[in-house]
Amino acid sequence: MFELLNEMLSYTFIQRAMIVGSIVSLAAALLGVSLVLKRYSMIGDGLSHVGFGALAIAMALGWAPLAFTVPVVIIAALLLLRLSESSKIKGDAAIGMIATAALAIGVTVISLTRSANADVSGYLFGSILVISKDEVTLSLILGGAVLILFVLFYRRIFTVTFDEAFAKATGLNTGLYNTLIAVLTAVTIVLGMRLMGAMLISSLVIFPALTAMRLHKRFLSVTLTAAIVSLVSFLIGIILSYLFSTPAGASVVLVNAAFFLVFSLIARIRNRS
Repeated sequence: MFELLNEMLSYTFIQRAMIVGSIVSLAAALLGVSLVLKRYSMIGDGLSHVGFGALAIAMALGWAPLAFTVPVVIIAALLLLRLSESSKIKGDAAIGMIATAALAIGVTVISLTRSANADVSGYLFGSILVISKDEVTLSLILGGAVLILFVLFYRRIFTVTFDEAFAKATGLNTGLYNTLIAVLTAVTIVLGMRLMGAMLISSLVIFPALTAMRLHKRFLSVTLTAAIVSLVSFLIGIILSYLFSTPAGASVVLVNAAFFLVFSLIARIRNRS
């Protein structure tokens, strides 16, 4: 095993993938618990489509992908938050509307840009080969900020997640913390898109949280378990991808799915005993 890891880590692109993937896996799992409990987990899917559209535009214009995509997706997250609070447009409808429009923009831009056609698979399904040194540095800064902010405001995020009406009644600025969750989610989605792809990144938000909920009920236990499951799933997925030459993003998702099935089986056995 150690020889295999040494062999893998001798490649620079795998080192970069490990760093970015570990940060994204942790951040996505932590935020995923709140998003799943608030029944807003599909925001990850919607924002990934927006990110794909923004990446396509940045690629076509020769701009720095992350530097352009991060603010665009943050704006989209805030817009989704405002639309979901409107009685006229519900959350799932708002996500579907913005996601499909952004995906259509991305596909159109790529089809009109000859040099971009070869990279479309990497943006849609992820590729560990496309992560640059500058993107690793930016991912460390932004990903670290996401983790620190989540820890600092953990109690307030917990309160807003479980009983927003009570939190508002106690004087807590729920709008501010809902905005914080949306912004942190947007940053996490963008950081993970280059590795996981627009089609698969939302799985990092949903699977670990649902897996942890099979065995735990307390928010802290679910959050910690989700983080561990997400990180372990990512590392196992990368190893399997290297061994069997399978896409990294798909391998990580399949390992997450396997953990969900195992935890569900354990929960069923425990409930019967």
